[in-house]
Parts: sequence; C-alpha cells; structure tokens
Amino acid sequence: MSESEHRMIEILRILNTQEKPIGSKLIADELKNKGFNLGERAVRYHMRILDEKGYTKKIGYSGREITDLGREKLEKGLIYDQVDFIHSKFEEMMYLTDFNYMSQSGNVVVNTSTVYNEESINIMKEIFESDLSVSPYININEDKNTGTYEMTTICGTTIDGIFLNEGIPSQLQYGGLLKIENLEPTKFVELISYKKTSLTPLSAFSTPKLTSVIDVITKGSGIIPANFRLIPAVGRQKAIEILNELREIGIGGVINISKEGEDILGLPVPHGMVGIGIVGGITPFCALAELGEEIDIKIAEEIMDFKTLKPIVSDVNPILTLPKANKQPKIPFLLPKSWNLIQQVSFDVEKRKGNIISNVSYIEKRNLDMAMEIMEDVYNSNPKYINPYYKLIDHPSDENKIGIATICSLSIDGLLINNGIMCNPIYGGLLELSEPPLFIDLISYSGTTLDPHKIFISKNMTSITSNTLSKKILASFKEIPYVSRDYAVHLLNILKNIGFSVYKIGKPREVICNAKAENYNFGVIAGSGLNTIAAIKENNIPIEVKAIEKLMPFEKMDRL
Repeated sequence: MSESEHRMIEILRILNTQEKPIGSKLIADELKNKGFNLGERAVRYHMRILDEKGYTKKIGYSGREITDLGREKLEKGLIYDQVDFIHSKFEEMMYLTDFNYMSQSGNVVVNTSTVYNEESINIMKEIFESDLSVSPYININEDKNTGTYEMTTICGTTIDGIFLNEGIPSQLQYGGLLKIENLEPTKFVELISYKKTSLTPLSAFSTPKLTSVIDVITKGSGIIPANFRLIPAVGRQKAIEILNELREIGIGGVINISKEGEDILGLPVPHGMVGIGIVGGITPFCALAELGEEIDIKIAEEIMDFKTLKPIVSDVNPILTLPKANKQPKIPFLLPKSWNLIQQVSFDVEKRKGNIISNVSYIEKRNLDMAMEIMEDVYNSNPKYINPYYKLIDHPSDENKIGIATICSLSIDGLLINNGIMCNPIYGGLLELSEPPLFIDLISYSGTTLDPHKIFISKNMTSITSNTLSKKILASFKEIPYVSRDYAVHLLNILKNIGFSVYKIGKPREVICNAKAENYNFGVIAGSGLNTIAAIKENNIPIEVKAIEKLMPFEKMDRL
C-alpha cells in the first residue's frame, strides 16, 4: 500500500472517532499527532479522493463525515497495518487515561457491550460480586425502542494507564484463557499476543465453548479470560501500593503479581521484570454468552469519566485465592510446536509420496455421510480454494466417533524447507473472496498458542457454504527469501497441480490480498485444510475441530 493510501486510512480512522463532521484543519492537526506531517491543502486533496470513492461525504460547511462504505473499508482495508494498530490502540488508551485514584476523578478505559434483556443484568451481578471483573462500576443505558441495554464496564487497560501516570511503564503482553482449579488460578492455557493480530486477543476467546465462567462460580473450577503484562521490577512495591489503593475504591481484578524474574501462571518473566495477571474486563459478558444470551462486545473502544459510572452491586467478595508458589509448566506456543512437525515433512513432489502434516477433527459416525456430502459440494463449488485430500481414521477412544484428516497448510512450509528453501509461516487469516480477495483478519503464528484458523471457526467467522457474493475462507500467509524465488515457484506450481491450495505467489515487498512480505522476501497465500471442516460446522453438524495434529503419508489419503 502506498503512503498516500496509508494517509487516507488514517483520515478514515480520525473521522470514525468523531460524532459530528469535522474540517480539514482538525484532520491535519490529528494527523500531525499521529506522525503525519500533512497540511490542510494536502488533506483537502485526499478528502476529495475519499469523497469520490464514497468513503466520506461533505456536510455543508461543517466538514466531512465517514460513510458506511468508509467504515467497511476501514474494517477490511490495510489489515497488515491493523495487526500493529491493535497494540498501538491500547497504548493510546493508556495515555488517555487520566484517572486520579486519590480524588476518584478523571477518565477510565471502558468496554462497551450490548445485552438484549434485563435478566442478563441480574445474571451478571453474581459475577461482579465474585470479583471476576475489573470493577463493579458500570454505566447502563436502556434503549426503550429496541429493549436493549448498552453497558460500559471498566477495562483492565485502565490499570496500565494509572501505572503510566505514576511513572510505571506497563507492557501489555497477552490476552488469554486462565485455568481455575478449586478457586485457585493455576496457569494460562491459551494466549494471543497483543502484537501482530487484527483481533483483540480477549475478543478472540470470547466464545461459550472456550470459557466456563459459570463453572467457576458454581463449581469452583473453570476457564476465565485474563490479561498478562510486565512492569519493571523496581516499580513492584509502588505498583502494589497503587493496586491496594485502587482496591479500596472498587477497581481490582488482580490475580497475582510475581517477584522479579519469577514465572507466573505458566508464563516466563524476564530478569528485571515483574509479571501481573488481571481478570479480563469482559468476563461477566462471557458468562452471559455461556448461558446462550446474545451479546455484542467492544473492547477498549473509548474512555469515560469515572463519575458517570456507578457500582452495580453493593459488596464484592472475592472468591479466587492467590496462586500457590509451585511452578507451573510453561505454556507452549503454536509455532515452536509446529516447527518440529514441519521439519519431519518428507513429501516428494515427483513421487507424490511421503509424510505431510494433517489436521484431524472428530465427528459422530452417524453424521459422516452428511459431512462427506458437504465436503464434496464445497470442493466442487470452489476447486480453486479447497484442498480435496482427506482420510478417515479411527477415534482413539470413542467407537461412536470417526476422525477426518485433512492436509495442513504447514505441509507446504515443510516441503520447501526439505528442498533447501526457507519458508516461514507468518499469519493465519480469514480471506474474503471479494474482487480482489482480501484478508479481513490476521493472527500471527508466532504470538498464539492456538491455531488462528481454529479461532476463526470457533467464532463462526467463516462463510464457505453461504450463497453470499463474498465468501470468507481460511488461508495462511508465508514468507520466502527472494533469492530462492525461481525454485520455490517451480515447486509451488507442482503442488498446485497436485491439488494443494496455493492461491497466490507475490513479488518482493508486494501487498497481496492485504498482507505484506518483509524486505527481501516474497509472500505466498495458501488455503487451510480446515476449510472443509469449517463448512461442516457451518451446517450445524457438531465437530471437534483439531489443527496441526500429526504426520500422515500422503499416498494413504483419499480424494474427494
């Protein structure tokens, strides 16, 4: 993407935050704050282009405002930039937090969520009473026309902002799922880094099948969303004092604070640093989702004056205990695990024999015929985008279930590496088959414990079997050194002819489908072996989705 296009995206971002039309002078000032030295005249030039594209419209002499088409462009466009923007957004929110805990005045960061009935609010009260939130202070606005309730709750980023105001730099690291056993937090079981993702980490995990907040309340054990950050060890005592003061006024949710360089909740802490775990601000809403309630969550979208918030409950009685000092096994991230399988790929493109990496998902045997019919229909409708190879395998313990193995796209990385070509899996993404196809979400393989495609499936983000004009399928983005381009392209074309899903081969530094390769590399986009599995799930057939499971001989696989 050119510098000019980058500037226009930033202009759209500025307009999207405004409640009324604004002029070129204010836009130029805001751009300057973001590091773009663009005068009013240049802003007006860019605005005319945006008007012509339908992304903005002029409102008399008041200025311009963003259109629905502009918002859509903002959401879908420049995804390779968006993966950096998410982390920057939280840093911006920290800076904008000016809450003074001594006077209990100033702005805090809030999550904004919509619930669709009054009973949902009553259910949430028990979660707040149990201290499974950052704070019981909330704001509720009822829309009498629709019967919905917009609720703003305090986000954990508020604490990072308060630390920053007190001279303590807080580095937000991960959002994830924290395991609770007998009311004791034990370790993180899944994580996504706040860097290199277009999805806010906790929103990626906010699905009923991933959390079990209600079980923590009723049984003492379960999974809750939580965040992890680092601060310098020299600021530990001051941070504890601040957190104690915050607790007194109703802002808490702190799970544990490590000692210097001490591992915490299954995560390593570098020497000279301290780790802090905090309950995710969206936890009460995850509990609602588990009960089948419809919710719409926006995380850290705005700041709000603390005085506009009121406690939803009168007393908070924390139910979680402090984690014991026993050391937990470090949580393994996806990419290190994957490299060990990638190295074992032995597929020979000439002989069409050897091991590939497979995904193995499990389904009830009674649903197999229907599932196979869906897989065949999907392949016949989209042969360019769907890998046709599969293998049925026995379930290791349940005779009523059967496994469907498909080819994982990391097999391509393994084949190239086996032929002396370095290939790095960079992102797992959601690719919209518009014209041209565009990634609309990306998650870095290096910053997650869970396969990105499995996340997109769990959140029902694919639309492979829909009749819409723009289908959304699973794809990955890889980087290959330019020096090996000729031989790599030769091998990739052979794989494509065999039936592997190789969608596009880029040029050095080229933005392809909204993803960008680093200097001296070129990008490759490949389809996920989980696309047929996602299609099965879209048709409401229960399936246990697994990713990057095992090695399998290619010659033993069947073809749709």
